[in-house]
Amino acid sequence: MRAGAVAQLLAFLDAWGRTWELIVVDDGSDDGTGDRVREVAAGRAAVRVVHTHHGGKAHALAQGLRAARGAIVLFSDMDQAIPIAEAAKLLPWFDRGFDVVIGSRGFERRHAAFSRRVISYAQLVARYGLLGFSDIVDTQCGFKAFRRDVVASLVSRLVVYREAIDARAEGPNLSAGFDVELLYLAARSGLRIKEVAIEVDHGRRGRQASVVRDCVRGLRDLLAIRAAARRGRYERP
Repeated sequence: MRAGAVAQLLAFLDAWGRTWELIVVDDGSDDGTGDRVREVAAGRAAVRVVHTHHGGKAHALAQGLRAARGAIVLFSDMDQAIPIAEAAKLLPWFDRGFDVVIGSRGFERRHAAFSRRVISYAQLVARYGLLGFSDIVDTQCGFKAFRRDVVASLVSRLVVYREAIDARAEGPNLSAGFDVELLYLAARSGLRIKEVAIEVDHGRRGRQASVVRDCVRGLRDLLAIRAAARRGRYERP
């Protein structure tokens, strides 16, 4: 993790003019992430590091969401491929009554590799065909904000990713469908969801998309979500 990423986050939050907290989830990293965060944010009580084992994206996000104390919770990747300043486009929508506001790279994925565009199109078609869920173009963008009470309820009601977020064993759990299940459940719950176009620097992305692997994982998770829905497992108790 680059110390510069934390500095960017802090600069934005300091200028934002509202009460804030920054939670960095150290997902069993071996690059000194926790120490770097503490160095850059020395003396700031609003900055916290949550340590957990390497349980994968879904597990790490759940730990951060559960640790949040603010009324609005936003999660973002630390590579800052989506600059934190883009949050200024999302947050005002909560004042208009929305419960979930998500960043969107759009369908065209400007400047993205061709493989990412293929995955985007395949995911959209599969979501519509299996779940009838086509109102959101980009479910996978790692830049989402929620009312805290809302996201706490959604996480507690996940089915397919229940084991992933509660994982206690070492080793990453795959998470192709975590965002889809979260948003699918939000839509089924009648929550107001807003998708907002944002800018992305694809050159900062570390992992290159594998069309076959990512499509297989995504399809597997969509089928699992569909099966859970047919069994009524997303209905409120």
